[in-house]
Amino acid sequence: MSPDGADGTPSPLPWQRIAVGAPGVEFEARPPGEDALDVPDTECDGWSTAGLTVRLASVRGAHHRYYGKPRQDAARAVPHAPTGAVVFAVADGVSSATRAERGAGEACRAALERILLQLAWSPDALDLRDVARHAAERLRRLVRGRLDPAGPSTAEVAGRYATTLVTGLVRPHPDGPVVELCRIGDSGAWLLDSRRGAYWPVFPAKIGSDALLVSNEVAALPSVPAALEQATLRLTPDQVLVVGTDGFGDPLGDGDGQVGALFARQLAAPPSPLWLAHVLDFSRETFDDDRTLLAIWRRSPAPPR
Repeated sequence: MSPDGADGTPSPLPWQRIAVGAPGVEFEARPPGEDALDVPDTECDGWSTAGLTVRLASVRGAHHRYYGKPRQDAARAVPHAPTGAVVFAVADGVSSATRAERGAGEACRAALERILLQLAWSPDALDLRDVARHAAERLRRLVRGRLDPAGPSTAEVAGRYATTLVTGLVRPHPDGPVVELCRIGDSGAWLLDSRRGAYWPVFPAKIGSDALLVSNEVAALPSVPAALEQATLRLTPDQVLVVGTDGFGDPLGDGDGQVGALFARQLAAPPSPLWLAHVLDFSRETFDDDRTLLAIWRRSPAPPR
């Protein structure tokens, strides 16, 4: 029964999923199984350093909820106190991999560990190819200890742990925070102009407007491409760095639809972590993949008292 309002009339239940356009079918989620004991249905995080604010959320998609499969996305962010930087990673385990959720989580952890180590060695240098290779090697070690101590093939590693990865950092700078990041696979990153509500992709869209054929094949770790996609940019006062898996990027599209408008409103200022997870769990027909979103804002200096 719905709780009554102050005037005695029934009140709607709070925190019902937000419908965007035609909603999907509602049902009670099935548990993901004992193998996924450390992968909850939903997770979120949020905090601020002196110069940056971070929010992230990851939710299990309707497809995995219905079939009792674990969420295969992962996201992590940590501060580097000596430089004031925020180090981040977002990963989407490839659905054909038998332990995709483990691959995504390990890739994120390995990437953050390597970037933090590089910053300890040289605060001004960042070798993202080395970071990607380190994450790939972490996945190989997982297989080496389980299947082939002599050294697993790339196909063996991919069969268990293949995952996309977007990783990098945002570091404070007098002229505005500098973002350095790379990606492997089809997860994405955007600059959201919070004043105009417009999205600018950091990397090319996985489906170009002039594409005649669309491939479902995803380039993913443990493979590291010879031409690693990398980008360096600066955040203006009105911009938000947004990083997400294709469970977010596909319904977002070019950002001029209902999903883009929803998140432009919600990310105009940092929401609470719980609210971000709630919004990210929106219901839209045909979009049933896991969704992960990380957003980073620059903070204005506190006014003097």
